[in-house]
Amino acid sequence: MSNDQTAELQARVRAAGEAGISLCVQGNATKTWLGRAPEGEPVVVSEHSGVLSYEPQELVIRARCGTPLQEIEAILAERGQMLAFEPPHFAIPSPGAVATPGATLGGTIAAGLSGPRRAAAGSARDFVLGTRVLTGRGEVLRFGGEVMKNVAGYDVSRLMTGALGTLGILLDISLKVLPIPPLTRTLRRECSLSQALALMSDWAARPLPISATCHVGEQLWVRLAGNEAGVVAAAKSLGGNALDDEVAARFWSDQVRDQRHVFFAGHEPLWRLSLPAAAPPVFPLDAQLIEWGGAQRWVRSAIHPEVMRAQVAAVGGHATLFRGGDRRSEVFQPLPSALMELHREVKHAFDPQGILNRGRLYATL
Repeated sequence: MSNDQTAELQARVRAAGEAGISLCVQGNATKTWLGRAPEGEPVVVSEHSGVLSYEPQELVIRARCGTPLQEIEAILAERGQMLAFEPPHFAIPSPGAVATPGATLGGTIAAGLSGPRRAAAGSARDFVLGTRVLTGRGEVLRFGGEVMKNVAGYDVSRLMTGALGTLGILLDISLKVLPIPPLTRTLRRECSLSQALALMSDWAARPLPISATCHVGEQLWVRLAGNEAGVVAAAKSLGGNALDDEVAARFWSDQVRDQRHVFFAGHEPLWRLSLPAAAPPVFPLDAQLIEWGGAQRWVRSAIHPEVMRAQVAAVGGHATLFRGGDRRSEVFQPLPSALMELHREVKHAFDPQGILNRGRLYATL
């Protein structure tokens, strides 16, 4: 069943533009905590839903923005396929919100979030083939296509990925999908943070079928995925204790991807650090959860944002205040003035009156 709300959404955006009213684009309210504090009147897009086309042989699916991820993943699983960037669901709404079916496709792509498989398979942006977008001008534009050869030139579809709805409302999205690997196995071993970083650095230089890594609480988890011969050989080479498939699947999907691990609980601000994978521990005394072979590190800390970002920048990375802290301040890494000016020009091109998700990325956008 599909529900096309294009006309209604277009009328709402045009009316807001004429009245100079700011709009806050929402799906199922699972990520209202992400980015800076939302501003404006809510415009809910969750009813604009439905899978529009699915070509298993072409490895492409197209669906409207309000389509729940659960629905899309269930359709793909029936044909042995998956969203390879393993997007988080964050199915628990923000405090006070009504329970919902969880994350939507539009919110997932607008947030640009990827899960444990990102280091091996690529990011959400890498799998976006095309989009249909409602701009702040009230125009409906189509970018990209439904096959890789149509994705050429200035790729506006991927520009929308991670823009948090500040450039336009993603009406529908075409995604590349991949086959589910024939065999998956998870290994676990005891080791320190520094030992884990050394091991993951060594593994990165070898042709191993690693699809995810995670170090937390003095334990290193590694997931192997691929054909049976390759996975079995790699497991024997790496060592560690093999885990029950159901236990392992819950760990990667619930505890890591959807951040239900005890590490993510608590009141201290949660920082997301993007670093060179081989970088040494930046905050060795703070609780950390390490993913993506060492390139993504989660830190619980009340440290001042300027201090955090300075220390992370010193080793070639950047820091995002992912959850908690002051959401009225800048939560993303501050941009150089020239790059910020480029962002403003792009924003003005798509949303000249600044009515869509005003200030969600940066205060001046």
